[in-house]
Amino acid sequence: MSDTPAGPEEVRHVAELARVDLDDDTVDEFAAQFADILDYFETLDEVPEVDREADLVNVMRPDEEHEGLTQDEALQNAEETENGYFKGPNVS
Repeated sequence: MSDTPAGPEEVRHVAELARVDLDDDTVDEFAAQFADILDYFETLDEVPEVDREADLVNVMRPDEEHEGLTQDEALQNAEETENGYFKGPNVS
């Protein structure tokens, strides 16, 4: 990466590649925004690395089989049923 911030020429080049027409005010605005973004990346380079734990353990419980509901138990609170199934409103 270059040490110079993205200037209007680079913004126009990227806009041309993207087939976007930009006026001069927008080019200057984008050039300033690109410079800010590059500054953020430089700031990230200054963040110290953190040691991470090497012995990570899965904290999730193992899957267990349980008896499911019968069809009658599943349908007992349904407002409407039809032929052993839930019945809902028609969708058009």
